[in-house]
Amino acid sequence: MKAAVVYQPGGPDVLRIEERPIPTPGEGQVLVRVKAFGLNRSELMTRKGLSPHVGFPRVLGIECVGQVEVDPSGAYPKGQPVLALMGGMGREFDGSYAEYTLLPKALLHPFESTLPWEILGAIPEMFQTAYGSLYPALAIETGETLLIRGGSSSVGMLATQLAGLAGLTVLATTRNPQKESALRANGATHVLIDEGRLSESVRSIFPEGIDKVLELVGTSTLHDSLQCLKPGGLGCMSGMLAENWTIPDFAPMEYIPATVRLTTYDSGQITSPTPVFQDFIRRVEAGHVKLAISRTFTLDQIVTAHHFMDHNQGTGKLVVLP
Repeated sequence: MKAAVVYQPGGPDVLRIEERPIPTPGEGQVLVRVKAFGLNRSELMTRKGLSPHVGFPRVLGIECVGQVEVDPSGAYPKGQPVLALMGGMGREFDGSYAEYTLLPKALLHPFESTLPWEILGAIPEMFQTAYGSLYPALAIETGETLLIRGGSSSVGMLATQLAGLAGLTVLATTRNPQKESALRANGATHVLIDEGRLSESVRSIFPEGIDKVLELVGTSTLHDSLQCLKPGGLGCMSGMLAENWTIPDFAPMEYIPATVRLTTYDSGQITSPTPVFQDFIRRVEAGHVKLAISRTFTLDQIVTAHHFMDHNQGTGKLVVLP
């Protein structure tokens, strides 16, 4: 099988396509034929050597959709469509940047769908992060105001739609003014051009502040995002588009406004049950949600795909078809 392997940290060119034996599943494992996978900023960080405790060589890839090839337990028949995400994929063990991947059976979510693989490949991590951030973490409610910082990212685009369908007023941000029309077409009520500080712009629209913030850029903008919240408001940090993990000299009493609350969401810690994924797939099939897919690539184009991701050239998800 073909696999994209990283032997040492670096730029996109460290990704090497090579032939490897198809692995054999052991107890508790399932061999999956990868049909599509989405690209994620966390994989970019791992490739750069910024993910703690990841050893090389490593096949990256924290998510995929595909078909069961071999399940020694017999629980899944050959050809069963499945999706998988997180749980150590591409970090603790080899992930989805390959034609086949060996996954713990516990990570698999079986599903049925009429959607093409390039659409399905965009769903697992993008949906789980957007849904998990909005519902378990932010507990959104109809009539609330929500700021999505990083609104032109794939998660931001989907979160905008989900929040709009739930009856929220959405403020979406982008650093690129050329993406404003795409964000409005995606359902954002207000689009803010992010030059580093937003609190004044937000309060010019909502003087008392807003109810909720979904922070996807990361620690570099989190402090300003929290200043946008009204007393009792809630912020959730779910992304690190700026590739910053930590807050130097964090002083909570100065950093977090009084009565404002801060939480996080990590799909590796809390993942939705299988029926939630299946329900979302049905909503996409019915046209209730439009997935923002910026571009598709083949596995042989993985270096080009990472260059594309490095330079933030897309508005939406990047998908690879092995």
